[in-house]
Amino acid sequence: MQENIIVSKTFDFAVQVTRYILKVNNPKLEPIVRQFLKSGTSVGANVREAQNAESRADFIHKMKIAAKEAEETEYWLDFLGRSEICPIRATCQNR
Repeated sequence: MQENIIVSKTFDFAVQVTRYILKVNNPKLEPIVRQFLKSGTSVGANVREAQNAESRADFIHKMKIAAKEAEETEYWLDFLGRSEICPIRATCQNR
């Protein structure tokens, strides 16, 4: 079976998000970190789920959910990158 590059890349992205979050050691940031983790890992989960969609419409719906989660993840990356609370400034700015 041929590798699906989108499935692979979104899985790798979820791993990167998780690794980044493990470096954040600030209890005050927990609500932000939780949202970032949820949205960042949800992208790949929805893309993978779309691979077994029941119909074309179901596939499109799941991919749109993945796109929304990607938008939210980008928001949190921008937020962390522009704020003074980003634990690794270079990581946030050079994504």
